[in-house]
Amino acid sequence: MKFSNEQIVDTMKQTGVVPLFTHDNAGEAQLVIEAAYRGGVRVFEFTNRKKNSFDVFTHLIKNRAQYPELMIGIGTVMDGATTKKFIEAGADFIISPILKPEMAEVCKAHNKLWMPGCATLTEIVTAKEHGAQVIKVFPGSVLGPGFVSAIMPVVPDLQLMITGGVEPNEKNLSAWFNAGSMCVGMGSQLFTKDILAAKDWLLLENNIREVLALVQRLRTVKV
Repeated sequence: MKFSNEQIVDTMKQTGVVPLFTHDNAGEAQLVIEAAYRGGVRVFEFTNRKKNSFDVFTHLIKNRAQYPELMIGIGTVMDGATTKKFIEAGADFIISPILKPEMAEVCKAHNKLWMPGCATLTEIVTAKEHGAQVIKVFPGSVLGPGFVSAIMPVVPDLQLMITGGVEPNEKNLSAWFNAGSMCVGMGSQLFTKDILAAKDWLLLENNIREVLALVQRLRTVKV
C-alpha cells in the first residue's frame, strides 16, 4: 500500500485536518485510528513521543489494510537516523517540530514527504530550498494567524500546516484558514483526556466528523 507524495499533499488539502496522536498501548492506538478513519480522516500523524512509539507504530502499519485509504506518517522525529528507521517501518511521511536538513536528505533518498517545523521566515525559506513541499508552522498558538498572513505575500506558493494550539471551533479555524493555511494539525483538542479515559470511540468519531465538516464549510464560505 503506497501513496505518492502528491497524493498525500492533495489529501491534506482536501480534508484540511491532520490529527496527531500518540499512545503507549498499541490496541488503544488502533481503536483511535479506527474511529478517526470512520470519521473521515485520511492523513494521520502518529507522534514519536513514547518510549515504545516505534513498536506501537509498527503495529499500526501491520494492521493498516483495514484502512486502505489512510496515509499514516510519523511525527516528532528529530534526526536522520530516526527518519530512516520509521521510513523502513512503513511511514508514508515524516513530520518534525524542527528544521534539520539531514532529515531532508534521508526523505529525498527514499522519496518520502518531509514536513519540517518552522517558526521564522528564514527557516521556512530554508526548508523550501531543501525540498519541503509542506511546512509545519509550529508552535501555532505562539506565532498566531497574523504570522501566516504576513509571510504569504512574501512567499506566495507556501503550503502550510499549522500545529500547536489549534482549536476545533469556528473562530480559531476561520482565523487560520483566512490567513492562508493549507491545513491544520490537531492533537489533544480532538483526542481529549475525557474521551480517552472513557474509551468513547463513537463520540471521538462524531467529533472528528463535525470538525472536518466545519473546516469544509469555513473554506467554502470565508468567515
